[in-house]
Amino acid sequence: MFDQSLTAAQEQDLNDRLAAKRDEFILPDGVIYLDGNSLGPLPHKAAARIHQTVSHEWGDGLIRSWNDAHWVDLPRKIGAKIAPLIGASPENVIMADQTSVNLFKVLSLALALRPDRKKIVTERRNFPSDNYIAEGVIKQLGQGHELIHVEDPADLHAAIDDDVAVVVLTHVNYRDGRMLDMAGLTKSAHDAGALIIWDLAHSAGATPINLAACDVDFAIGCTYKYLNGGPGAPAFLYAAGRHLSHGKQPLSGWFAHQSPFAFEADFTPAPDINQFLCGTPPVLSAAALDAALDVWEGVSLQDLRAKSLALTDYFIALIESRCPQHGLTLITPRDHGSRGSHVSFTHPDGGYAIIAALIAEGVIGDFRAPDILRFGFTPLYTSFSDVWHAVDKLTAILDNKTWDQAQFHARKVVT
Repeated sequence: MFDQSLTAAQEQDLNDRLAAKRDEFILPDGVIYLDGNSLGPLPHKAAARIHQTVSHEWGDGLIRSWNDAHWVDLPRKIGAKIAPLIGASPENVIMADQTSVNLFKVLSLALALRPDRKKIVTERRNFPSDNYIAEGVIKQLGQGHELIHVEDPADLHAAIDDDVAVVVLTHVNYRDGRMLDMAGLTKSAHDAGALIIWDLAHSAGATPINLAACDVDFAIGCTYKYLNGGPGAPAFLYAAGRHLSHGKQPLSGWFAHQSPFAFEADFTPAPDINQFLCGTPPVLSAAALDAALDVWEGVSLQDLRAKSLALTDYFIALIESRCPQHGLTLITPRDHGSRGSHVSFTHPDGGYAIIAALIAEGVIGDFRAPDILRFGFTPLYTSFSDVWHAVDKLTAILDNKTWDQAQFHARKVVT
C-alpha cells in the first residue's frame, strides 16, 4: 500500500524539479486549480505585458506601435515560441485566429490536395467543434465528401483505406484523456495515400509532441489551456514545409498576401507559413500570450511529462483507495503511453453536483456531459499536496453526501 499521508505528498513536492515555476502564476489563495486543461491561470508576466501594451504601446505609441512595438511580428514570434513545445521548426508554426477557423483552413486545403478522394476519417468522440467544422467544409465544397465517424479508437487504423483523403484526429481526447498514437496513425494515413491533421488542444504544453519526427501534415491547437494564453487567446497552426507551396487555404485575407501593404487588387498568397494568416492579428490577446509563453523558459518536456504521469497516478490511486464505495468509475487509461494530463471519472448521478460542491470548497475541476468529472493536472503549478487536499475534500463531500443539495444541482451555462 502506498503512503497516503499528507507528509508523503509534501516530500514529493520537495523533490519536484518544476516547483519553482508555480511562483510565475497568479493563483488565488484557498484555491486548488485542477482546470488548467480548460483555462490556464494568469502568469505574472502576462498581466504586466497587458498593462504595457495598453498603457504605453497603444496609449502612447498609437499606430506607430505596429512597427515600433513589433505588433506586426507577433504571429510569427509566437509561432516560434510554440514550435519547440510541439516538435516543429519555427518557420512551420504561426499564431492565427481560433482553432476551429484554423481547422477549416487546413482541412479545405488538404481536401484540395486529394481531389480524387471523398472520405474524411475522424473519431465520433472528437471534440464536437472539430466534427462540426468538417461537416461545414463538406457542405461548403458540395463535392460529395463523406465524414466517417469511427466509434472505437482501436478501429482507426482499419478505417484508413485508399479512399480516404484526410484523417482528422485529436491527440488527447477532451473527455477521457486518452492519447492516440500520433506516429502510428500518421504512418497509416500516409501508407494509404491520405493526409492527416492533428488537434493538439489537450496535449500542447502537457506532453512532449514531435510533429516533424512523426511526419505530420498539419496540426492546430489552442493556447488558453496548458499554454496559459488567457480566455479566447489566439490559436496556432502547423503546416509541414512540403505543403507550403501547394494548394491554397480558403480564407485569403490581406495578412495572408505576400505583400499586405502593397494593397494589390489581386490576391497572391505568401510563400511561407504567413499564407495561413487572414485578418489583422488581435494585438492585446497576442501580447498576453507572447508573455505567457515565457514561463516555458528552461522547462524540460521530459520533466514535465514525468511529473504529469506522477500526479495523475497519485490522484487515481488516492481516489480508488479513499472513495471505492461512491460509484466513481475511472475512464482515463491507466497505461502511461495512452494518457494525457487530465483524469476523468464518471458517476451514476451525473457528477455535475459533485463538481459544483467541490468548487464551493475551493477545488476547481470541471464537468463534461453527460456524467464526467474531469480534473486537469498542470505540472508547472500543480503540486502533490494540491492533489492530496483535493482528494481529501472530495472524499468528505462524497462521504457526507454534501453534493446532494439543490444549490449544487442548478446548472450554469458554462460547465
